[in-house]
Amino acid sequence: MPNIFGKLFTVTTWGESHGPAVGAVVDGCPPRLPLDAADIQVELDRRRPGQSDIVTPRQEEDRVEILSGLFEGRTTGTPISMLVRNADQRPAAYDEMKEKFRPSHADYTYQGKFGIRDHRGGGRSSARETIGRVAAGAIARKVLAMGGQALRGTPVEIRAFLTQVHDIAVPTGTLVDFPTLAAVEATAVRCPHGPTAEKMIERIKAVRAEGDSVGGVIECRIRGVPLGLGEPVFDRLEADLAKAMLSLPATKGFEIGSGFAGTRMRGSEHNDAFESRAGQIHTTTNRSGGTQGGISNGEEIVFRVAFKPTATIMRKQATVDLHGAPTELIGRGRHDPCVVPRAVPIVEAMAALVLVDHWLRNSAQVGTFKF
Repeated sequence: MPNIFGKLFTVTTWGESHGPAVGAVVDGCPPRLPLDAADIQVELDRRRPGQSDIVTPRQEEDRVEILSGLFEGRTTGTPISMLVRNADQRPAAYDEMKEKFRPSHADYTYQGKFGIRDHRGGGRSSARETIGRVAAGAIARKVLAMGGQALRGTPVEIRAFLTQVHDIAVPTGTLVDFPTLAAVEATAVRCPHGPTAEKMIERIKAVRAEGDSVGGVIECRIRGVPLGLGEPVFDRLEADLAKAMLSLPATKGFEIGSGFAGTRMRGSEHNDAFESRAGQIHTTTNRSGGTQGGISNGEEIVFRVAFKPTATIMRKQATVDLHGAPTELIGRGRHDPCVVPRAVPIVEAMAALVLVDHWLRNSAQVGTFKF
């Protein structure tokens, strides 16, 4: 079904941007996992609007309510239903969009597919839908952290951050280490390279003043992932990561490891040589990005996601109305001039959902039976 993600650890998101609430239902979470609302709220706070002067000023507390699936502070193995109420709704700002299609927005395709759409803030196509993903991802992250600690003595850690806004990018080779959460959260753009972050913020403010928007790139690194997650053919780990990331609003590209840069290398340059280190097999380099043959190899998983400029801009654009008649449209309402900074926790959430689902599938297939 189109609103369900995952096979064993599944999440169903629901709700619209200007409806009464949004939320998610998680099914397949292992029982007895210690969990409370605070575990989820910390991630929702990173995603919520109104955090700084470079994002949408919409004011939402995004307080999560857990309606089911918990008893005495632990998961019960039954569906976990979560709800976040919408408070700062201003649907009148979208009245003009009821009849006119925003260029490069989902307005036209939703109307063409369903013959009906909720034009208030984009309805289901709004990035507000991702609240459910982040809430579910927070649960998945806790499963991964505890599972990694039990299996390898170290938790699975997921860290996403900005490497590019418009044509401003972190210099190649600058970020050689796994960035700390504090370094990522130190600036409004969530770029751990201070000088570049300052330039990014200036650019976002400049385009906002012009009523325009810009896109960017998020890099995600994951360490502590065990060898063996992913399937050899259709459900390759990188294929499911790509699907997860490209399901996010405004995404237009995905690459893992060397990505497109690998096309400019020879095999002798690109191959990751194996070596024995501390009694375990590792690779000397990581151009594969942590997967080989669709299966995790135990190295750090590294991928990047490209986000386009926000479609709704405060400048006059040519478009057509519901009847195909030419017209013009200026964006109204409150929108991010660059969606990428707030997308960081969403990328991390989707990565967690993919990994925990594959971990459970791998455990079911090879973790119990010995022949």
